[in-house]
Amino acid sequence: MKRIHWRFDQNYIKNTLTPQFEKLGVGSLVLGVKYLHVNGEGISVGDFSTFISAPDSHIHLTTWNADKHEGKIEIGDYCLFSPGVRISAATKIKIGNSCMFANSAYISDSDWHGIYDRALPVGKSKQVTLHDNVWIGDGAIVSKGVTIGENSIVGARAVVIKDVPANVIVAGNPAQIIKELDSKEKIISRADMFSSPKELDELYLEIDRISLKQNSLFRWIKSKFYPSSDQ
Repeated sequence: MKRIHWRFDQNYIKNTLTPQFEKLGVGSLVLGVKYLHVNGEGISVGDFSTFISAPDSHIHLTTWNADKHEGKIEIGDYCLFSPGVRISAATKIKIGNSCMFANSAYISDSDWHGIYDRALPVGKSKQVTLHDNVWIGDGAIVSKGVTIGENSIVGARAVVIKDVPANVIVAGNPAQIIKELDSKEKIISRADMFSSPKELDELYLEIDRISLKQNSLFRWIKSKFYPSSDQ
């Protein structure tokens, strides 16, 4: 039954979800396909991306393509998007390879209203750039005009309003550097995870076994009709 349901999801991704993207790369994994919302033009995602959305935590990728604005979202390979992530662009948001976004992280390149002219639909807007292997923590916010360097981490609930150099951890509101990463330590990225597809498949299968070991066919079917249940 689960395999049949998986095939339905893959059909939905191919025929309904993929055409909404300018590009959706090969090997993309979407869990909770109906809760991933793609709004606007110019949204492209690289290969082997992972989207995990839920009924109470939808993922939104949104561009503003009006009033002389041509928003774009460009996402690299191997990126991970957790439930509740929102990315909104009126100019451009460029995300490198192997970036990770924890629950409810928010990236925006615009104010979305003028400070003085509240009827102005976008306000100030400036490109946001995240280099490879950036990790955005739970509920963190990255504001317009910010560039975050390679490997850097944004702590939970942090608000980033200025550039972050490579290989550091920032936290707080406004975000400040609290630690520099140890240059002697090897950083293993999501790209490294995907370097061995067989091992990755085995990992996902083992996670599936652990998470569903108490389940049954009846309880699994019930969860599809009543998503708010505990199964």
